[in-house]
Amino acid sequence: MNSPGLNKVMRAMVLDAPREPVKLRCLPRPQPAASELLVKIAACAICRTDLHVVDGELPDPKCPIIPGHEIVGRIAALGSNVGNFSVGERVGIPWLGWTCGKCRYCRSGHENLCPAARFTGYQIDGGYAEFTTADARYCFRIPDAYSDVEAAPLLCAGLIGYRALKMAGDAEKVGIYGFGAAAHIVAQVLRHQGRTLFAFTAPGDTAAQEFALEMGAAWAGGSDLPSPEPLDAAVIFAPVGGLVPAALRAIRPGGIVVCGGIHMSEIPAFPYDILWREKRLVSVANLTRRDAEEFLTLAPQIPVRVTTETFPLSCANTALARLREGRLIGAAVLVPQH
Repeated sequence: MNSPGLNKVMRAMVLDAPREPVKLRCLPRPQPAASELLVKIAACAICRTDLHVVDGELPDPKCPIIPGHEIVGRIAALGSNVGNFSVGERVGIPWLGWTCGKCRYCRSGHENLCPAARFTGYQIDGGYAEFTTADARYCFRIPDAYSDVEAAPLLCAGLIGYRALKMAGDAEKVGIYGFGAAAHIVAQVLRHQGRTLFAFTAPGDTAAQEFALEMGAAWAGGSDLPSPEPLDAAVIFAPVGGLVPAALRAIRPGGIVVCGGIHMSEIPAFPYDILWREKRLVSVANLTRRDAEEFLTLAPQIPVRVTTETFPLSCANTALARLREGRLIGAAVLVPQH
């Protein structure tokens, strides 16, 4: 049930329309529906998908919308039908916010492909705020090993990175194109599993290359360079379509290229020869609750170390600009000041 004293206002950064800056507003605190939690937000990481929403690269966001889908906070109130959480518990809220539960994809364990799915920070108000509501079925308890700030990037950079890595199968030599928030988490999983990582960054980005080596890469260099060895798999996190032909050239026959983003610039034409010999090209779409359960169990066992830079809520545009310009090491995290 709702707790008393919650009929107050909150601060939130709101996107009124794509290709505009997010704006600081005072809004009524949301109230949880019967199946929802009201969460007091402690941290919300900034994801490249947020950029795609803000920059108008994803179609038809609910506007005005509060972006953000890597949310960590504590439950402030429970909806009347929520029985498996308690007020005060710490939870994480990811990108996948609701699915129908009835379609062929939901029934077969592929809820990430549900055509009616709704997403946090896109169709559902998200975490660039002091409070948010979320369907309790799509919220997860956070391992005690992580602080709020450390845990926030696990909710998408970690989960999408983990799903992309599962798509790569048992590949021993793995190339990662784009070494940001997701890649620095995946790198640690690869090292834990005894696999070899080759990191491809923007040409000349020596800071990212040094960071990749620190995270366990056997080699790091510009994406304009050939791979030093044939790869079993390549995972592309950078939203650059031109990297697809480069990755196809880098993998061995029978290898796989996994596109890990929700948006990518146009893929240029390429000769069939670089796809031939049973090479595969696949994409990753969203995540499932099973991905979250598996990864949030695995992460503290490794343990995954999360590199972050924090920003006040009111500086969301600064953090987004830093991400857009490639001037972040690790993940940016907004921290509301309560």
